[in-house]
Amino acid sequence: MTDSLYGYTPGGKDSGTVKSKGKPTLHLEEGREVIPIRARKPEWLKVRAPGGANYLRLQKLMRERGLHTVCEEAHCPNIGECWESGTATFIILGDVCTRACKYCAVAHGLPSELDIDEPRRVAETVVTMGLEHAVITSVNRDELRDGGAAIYAETIRQVHARMPGCSVEVLIPDFKGKEEALRLVVEAKPEILAHNVDTVERLVRSVRPGARYWRSISLLGAVKRLDPGMLTKSAIILGMGETEEEIYQTMRDLREGAVDILTLGQYLRPSAHHIPLDRWVTPEEFARWKEIGEREVGFQHVESGPLVRSSYHAKEQARQIEAGGPGRITEILEADVDGTVEIDSVEVEARQLAAPPARLIQMGSL
Repeated sequence: MTDSLYGYTPGGKDSGTVKSKGKPTLHLEEGREVIPIRARKPEWLKVRAPGGANYLRLQKLMRERGLHTVCEEAHCPNIGECWESGTATFIILGDVCTRACKYCAVAHGLPSELDIDEPRRVAETVVTMGLEHAVITSVNRDELRDGGAAIYAETIRQVHARMPGCSVEVLIPDFKGKEEALRLVVEAKPEILAHNVDTVERLVRSVRPGARYWRSISLLGAVKRLDPGMLTKSAIILGMGETEEEIYQTMRDLREGAVDILTLGQYLRPSAHHIPLDRWVTPEEFARWKEIGEREVGFQHVESGPLVRSSYHAKEQARQIEAGGPGRITEILEADVDGTVEIDSVEVEARQLAAPPARLIQMGSL
């Protein structure tokens, strides 16, 4: 990683131009202080460093096939546990994101060309790994007309075709609120469709530049209109300055969009160039939020704990939880149609594909 006074610029990226994420700030209530970046972690957050035989095998496999995993890109603390058990979350559409979320370790900048062969390689890797449940996520690709939805859809179809019986979970971006893009993914029939709100409404503009709170929630609500039987899922990261009242309200808002599954986990600051950490959330508080979410708010399942991430125990969720019907919100709100992305805090014209390649048209690209 290259240090910069104003942002996070990881090295070693070969799929686009990497930029600074800008100066990180955290909006706290008066009287609250941040935790120093070098502060000792609580015992419940300490995990063994990865390095087992299966971990090394999977790492080699990903490199040989030119694939990326969010496990590595987002510095997931569960990477050792998951990779040793033979599961991984693939990150498609490259490893450089057009948005500059202030808590995220994924590189920010302008991606390179679209890799239309990626769905095949992901599906073949799923077969090689013998997965029963494949999780697929991506960076944001705001410069593409469909945000990469066609690649998502083709990846789902390829996995289902090559590995019958393997369930697929996708963790999608918001596609800038374009329902046509969302429809492409829904019609490919993933077993779980997830989109993370990540934080509370008050903090979205400072923590997730380019995102919109109600766009995220209503995108999930629209999924239930397009396919009432599809499981939907979202996540909240705790420790970025939110209050208990705001957590509770966010849970209620997600249920307005009929979200079935919620995950809650601890924010872990990737570097000094990311927003500061507000607090360590105890296992007891996480357990309390699970009970509130399931018994009071009405989620089908809440996965809640310090080390929980969106895809944690995803296979069990896909097999054991039944989808609920549509909620009150079924139309996409706050759709952004200005065609811009934020790079280094400057609005620039998004690069649009003048004419999608023929293969993408066949795959259903917008």
